[in-house]
Amino acid sequence: MSRLIRELRTSAPSDEIITAEGWVRTKRDSKTVCFIEVNDGSCLKGLQVVADKERFDGELLGSVTTGCSVACSGHLVASQGASQEVELSAETIQVIGKADDTYPLQKKRHTLEYLREIAHLRPRTNTIGAVARVRSTMAYAVHRFFQENGFYYVNTPLITASDCEGAGQMFQVTTLDLDNVPKGENGKVDYSKDFFGKKANLTVSGQLEGETYATALRNIYTFGPTFRAEDSNTKRHLAEFWMIEPEMSFCTLEGDMKIAEDFLKYIFRYTLEHCSEDMNFFSAFVEPGISDTIRHVVDSPFVHMTYTDAIKELEKNKDRFDYKPFWGCDIQTEHERFLSEEICKCPVIVTDYPKEIKSFYMKLNEDGKTVRAMDVLVPRLGEIIGGSEREYRLDILTRRMKDLGLKEEDYWWYLDLRRYGTVPHAGFGLGFERAVQYVTGMQNIRDVIPYPRAVNQAEF
Repeated sequence: MSRLIRELRTSAPSDEIITAEGWVRTKRDSKTVCFIEVNDGSCLKGLQVVADKERFDGELLGSVTTGCSVACSGHLVASQGASQEVELSAETIQVIGKADDTYPLQKKRHTLEYLREIAHLRPRTNTIGAVARVRSTMAYAVHRFFQENGFYYVNTPLITASDCEGAGQMFQVTTLDLDNVPKGENGKVDYSKDFFGKKANLTVSGQLEGETYATALRNIYTFGPTFRAEDSNTKRHLAEFWMIEPEMSFCTLEGDMKIAEDFLKYIFRYTLEHCSEDMNFFSAFVEPGISDTIRHVVDSPFVHMTYTDAIKELEKNKDRFDYKPFWGCDIQTEHERFLSEEICKCPVIVTDYPKEIKSFYMKLNEDGKTVRAMDVLVPRLGEIIGGSEREYRLDILTRRMKDLGLKEEDYWWYLDLRRYGTVPHAGFGLGFERAVQYVTGMQNIRDVIPYPRAVNQAEF
């Protein structure tokens, strides 16, 4: 296997014959030589290949066009240009796969909207290629953090019969003939005839199943796709996205907050250290100063603030908001950014939310009005992590479910965790695309996942 372009670009000139393989980004001609930039996706900048026109057939060089794939062999020599240390003095060039003039990524600036229409080719651009490398590095950092801290990786099901969030915005999974749906005597769909014998959906979260393994292995994490059938067409929402969800037994909200802070700082620091070229690109062309923003998060102690205190701060400045804050409201993005950017000027963790706006599984506080929930807010984005201490007391949990109209029989296995060796436990969720969007400065979440799924969008 030939060496990667990123390795060749940092190598010293040598008499060794080496081969560079990749796709042609650009080609320009002078009177005597042809300059070809070859990139294999391993780094932002390609390797310049210099072809002496006296050495190569004109027809061959004419077939080297933008987008075609090539294998170029020769010597690495000191570059005469200022933009690279070395270049490849070509002795042989092989065109592996041709690309004619219909190739849609010619040398000009393309809008991100246009690139979404050719999602199968857009990773060949500087921007989406850089996003892909950062995304890969961040995913690796996620696993490194948890593995280094004694967590076990658990794969939770994508098909489920329970709704973790109780919101009902789920994609249904069925093998029933939709043109001839079986119905019972009551006129309702007879799901006993369906594949699973009951109504099933794509998961919105692996948390509940994750809790079962946390009560056996103590500390676990999940990292996989989740689905929300939310009719939202914004820059912040996807119908299919990846979630990271750790669960820790013998852990309270305080421990949950510490792990969340340590986790964010770890993956951000790792990305800054291992994707410096791509991060410099984002700072220069996507979001000015994004590297400094991420470094500020890494270097800042997170401030802690209760929901009640946060609302007091927001009410002092209520005229600045489109959505007027009041105790009991769900804090909006404009509120979250104000708290992190102007009140605290650093990341802030807001805790103890009203029970009415949080999920049934969150531990009820002694005041009977709030729950042991926490949201991590960061400057420029707002909420990036949501979590809580879980309600481990069976009587209170079943009462909460009853109040919300949830059927105990649908969660019998979840309730068993509170019957057999219950312990305080906690966890949180991080939408991976939201984190990648934050780190890269990309404005639309559909540009940080290879193939976005959203309302009326499932083309590829």
